[in-house]
Amino acid sequence: MMSKMYFTLTGTRHYHGCSFLKPGMRVELEKEPDNKYDKEAIVVKLAGLDKIGYVANSFYTVLGDSLSAGRIYDKIGNKAKAKVVFITENGILCKVCKKSIKNMQTGKENVL
Repeated sequence: MMSKMYFTLTGTRHYHGCSFLKPGMRVELEKEPDNKYDKEAIVVKLAGLDKIGYVANSFYTVLGDSLSAGRIYDKIGNKAKAKVVFITENGILCKVCKKSIKNMQTGKENVL
């Protein structure tokens, strides 16, 4: 069984900011393979607002022990669900929902 997967939501200032985010809010992750800056880009979306940022993928933007987009990329399908956990001055920490994590033995996502 895979342990919990935490990631940092970054880049919110380029979209809608982050003042509306609250712990417990559900967000959706979507791989963005045609991203010209990062081949492992994972966009973070919120219903009603669409894109609100990205899963951090740089030493400078990943908070604490949370995982970078590159470490999560192969462990989820093209889309995944996640939840906001903590909001700090330095970033937003989120957790990938257990049902969105691929079963590494079968390579398939758990049933959503």
